[in-house]
Amino acid sequence: MAPQHVEIAVCIPCYNEAPTVAQVVARVRRALPEAVVYVYDNASSDDTARIAAAAGAVVRTEARRGKGNVVRRMFADIEADIYVLADGDDTYHLDSAPEMIRLLRQGPCDMVNGARVTTRGAAYRAGHRFGNAFFSRLVGLMFGARIEDMLSGFKVFSRRFVKSFPALSSGFEIETEILVHALEMGVAMAEVKTPYKERPEGSHSKLATFRDGGRILRAIFTLLRAERPLAFFGSIAAVLALLCLAIGLPVVFEYFATGVVPRFPSAFLAAALGGIAVNCFFTGLILDLVRTGRHEAKKLAYLSHRPPHDDPVPETRAEPGASA
Repeated sequence: MAPQHVEIAVCIPCYNEAPTVAQVVARVRRALPEAVVYVYDNASSDDTARIAAAAGAVVRTEARRGKGNVVRRMFADIEADIYVLADGDDTYHLDSAPEMIRLLRQGPCDMVNGARVTTRGAAYRAGHRFGNAFFSRLVGLMFGARIEDMLSGFKVFSRRFVKSFPALSSGFEIETEILVHALEMGVAMAEVKTPYKERPEGSHSKLATFRDGGRILRAIFTLLRAERPLAFFGSIAAVLALLCLAIGLPVVFEYFATGVVPRFPSAFLAAALGGIAVNCFFTGLILDLVRTGRHEAKKLAYLSHRPPHDDPVPETRAEPGASA
């Protein structure tokens, strides 16, 4: 069968990227001439929108500040078969996009991540490198991820991934939410190493190391609570139950030995801890049932769209007169 035609959308969120956005659009048009380039201006105070339009991009605006807000608007508004997400700071190797799309189309991937590789210290500061490695390992420990560069802003998605992704984050923690969505949906992922360079002269990073690092850490634990509620609340219940036993067992043993309970505060504290532990466990159990319903809805949204693969399986028809 001939490869199916696919529509490719390149999504570029921008905030005050006037020095670089024209070069980014030109690189995309050279690497993916068949793609439509969308630049979403995040209420910039410079000429980002005008320069992007002059370079040939479709320019739209998202007034609410934050990369997560922009990505949510992009994924809701843009209709395509394949989505390429890249930043407007001209640091990513956009010539890697065709290879990433090829991996997506050959199947069974629904997401291909561009893992940044650089030998230049100015491109990838030591603090950012450490934070990325730490968060990637933490998500791997909690959710079972096998990905090196969780916070890369260079990714390729299938339509069914994008249209089943709720995008609840507002800032740079959106990359964390994307990865956790992929893991919880059980979709196939791939990772391609891509060169990464420093920002050009006049361009400045919008990432605040400690502020955004704290937001990412908070997002990880929020997602753990939402996506693994039984494990989250069950762990709290287990800790409280151990404290209950540690405090309460000596009181029980003393009661059986003497027939009296001389330490009422310890007895009350142990009973309270035990009650809270039971409540935490059943809270996790109930929320896990709610989570199952949410996942079923997302899975149905995912299955309602065709895969981006080149060779769809042809429909099998029974030959006339063939026995069942």
